[in-house]
Amino acid sequence: MPSVRAKRTTLISAIDLFCGVGGLTRGLIDEGVNVAAGVDIDEACKYPYEKNNGTTFWKKDVETLKPSAVSKRYPQGHFRVLVGCAPCQPFSKYTQGQNTQSDSKWFLLRAFARLVKQTKPDVVSMENVPELERHSIFTEFANALKELDYHVSYSVVFCPDYGVPQHRSRLVLFASKLGSIEIVRPTYKPENYRTVKEAISHLPQLRAGKVNKDDPLHRCSSLSPLNLERIQSSQPGGTWRDWPRELVADCHKAKTGKTYPSVYGRMEWNQPSPTITTQFYGFGNGRFGHPTQSRAISLREGAILQSFPENYVFVEPDGDYTMKTIGKLIGNAVPVKLGRAVGRTIVQHLKKYER
Repeated sequence: MPSVRAKRTTLISAIDLFCGVGGLTRGLIDEGVNVAAGVDIDEACKYPYEKNNGTTFWKKDVETLKPSAVSKRYPQGHFRVLVGCAPCQPFSKYTQGQNTQSDSKWFLLRAFARLVKQTKPDVVSMENVPELERHSIFTEFANALKELDYHVSYSVVFCPDYGVPQHRSRLVLFASKLGSIEIVRPTYKPENYRTVKEAISHLPQLRAGKVNKDDPLHRCSSLSPLNLERIQSSQPGGTWRDWPRELVADCHKAKTGKTYPSVYGRMEWNQPSPTITTQFYGFGNGRFGHPTQSRAISLREGAILQSFPENYVFVEPDGDYTMKTIGKLIGNAVPVKLGRAVGRTIVQHLKKYER
């Protein structure tokens, strides 16, 4: 099992809002931050969150969370940190062209801001999709923190800069009551970004639709005969444009479909992976084909590319390994190594003000 806690040198406790299966929590713990609780409305997150992190899952709707209950979770004498990643679907580039402003998730940042105002943590951190920065709800959130006398900084972070083997960019905000705070400097450069090969090439081979006997999470989707032919005709980094014409889908033959090359593709060994979405387990959902094997990547491979430890548990013993459910849990998670960068930033900042 993963180690549960790293040694703490400064007394810091965090509450993780919208915690999911614990990507951010795991990163904070690995950097020595005590996580008092994780809050999420999805019951499917409870087992993996608690099993891997040794802390409490609090099944609550953040919009109805009482500030007094939050404050009671913090141990006496600790710096208090409130972190979270509000569900990003309303802001994501994958919903461009859709009217998402009626989506209830749109207003979860206001619930986050309300809890900051009423609990007054020492440090706040928020992570989300880069597109959020263009929306007024984000400006409203940042201004609310400034009005509460927080020092606020935010930037779009490229995850490979912090050791995540995945082309993923995220908007990361920090706010501190104590002084200026900015994310720690990158630990990787383009010449030594972690690659797909470094991350997953050691895993046992799989055939499409099969499960590894030693790791039930190392399972992958089946392929239709047509899609098997397609992936066998695909080159790492290539597109469906490389296929014989008889294999190309009718929608891509049409003029309107020719601008969508980033589906039905293989990953490249010597590059970070594409962004892991909630549907990464499907060959036709993006460039999620294994670089050399004729299949989409497995659930375990997706989790590793999200920088979860290789033995991170997502399902109870004898539980249901539904691809859609687990794919959503993994794809929605904060990459653990980005969580570590957030944790390292907070620890280094608060050490300057150690009581």
